[in-house]
Order: sequence, then C-alpha cells, then structure tokens
Amino acid sequence: MARRIITKRIGEVLLERGLIDKKTLDKALAQQKEHGGLMGQVLIQMGCVTEEDIALALTAQYGFPYLPLDNYEIDGSLTAIIPEALARQYCLIPIDRIGNALTLAMADPSNVQAIEEIELLTKCVIQTFVSTPSDITKAVEKYYKGGHHTPPT
Repeated sequence: MARRIITKRIGEVLLERGLIDKKTLDKALAQQKEHGGLMGQVLIQMGCVTEEDIALALTAQYGFPYLPLDNYEIDGSLTAIIPEALARQYCLIPIDRIGNALTLAMADPSNVQAIEEIELLTKCVIQTFVSTPSDITKAVEKYYKGGHHTPPT
C-alpha cells in the first residue's frame, strides 16, 4: 500500500478552509498539549468544528475520498474479516472487497499501525476512505451482530 506523505497538519488545513482562526488553533493546541488526544477531536469537543468538517479536512489533507456511511449498504460477510474489537479500537469498518483489495472506512486514515495490522490479519491490500467516527460507530453497531450493546456514557 502506498503511504501518503503529509505536508500539512490538520489544524493548518482547517485554517486554510476558514473553519477556524489562528486564535482558536492556538487554544486547541494548548488544550491538546495539556490533555492529549487528536487535534480534530479537541476542536470537536471545543465546539469549533463538526465531525464532518474534520472528515473533509482529512480528505483534503491525505487525498483519501470521503464516504458518508448513512446510506451505504455494507455486505454483512465483510464483518467476518475484521473482528469487532479491532473495528471499534481503530474506528474503522470494512466496506468492500475485490480479490485481495480490501476497502476500509476509517476515522483516522493516518493510523499506519491500524492499516498494517489489518493488512497482516487479512493478507489484503488496504484502500482507505475517510468517514466520521459517528458514522463508523453506527455502522459497527448495525453490521456486527454482537454489537448491539452501547457502552455507558
């Protein structure tokens, strides 16, 4: 699988798109430094951007296509390929397979560890689409038969 070379950080992409200003980015960077976490998630928690804003920015940043999963039908047999625990851990779901090419929808397409682990597990070449964490979580709940439990909030 070809790895993408990233030249811009997510905060810079959001700045360029006019979704946040420099002051907001600085505030988010300070919060991230103090509490950790992904920049996109920090900005969502701050109420500055939506999950979709982040997914579209990731698409611009990495060149991976964005795929909203709301009306996307996933072949149920695909969930047998990747265990539910892995899908939840890495916030991804398999959406298509042709031969040894497996397509995933991922909230974080930059997670090389997740991609490599899935490649090893499935012996497939991974192709990636970007989707929102909420869309992926809903799809995991729907397509993994054991996934009808929701963790307490």
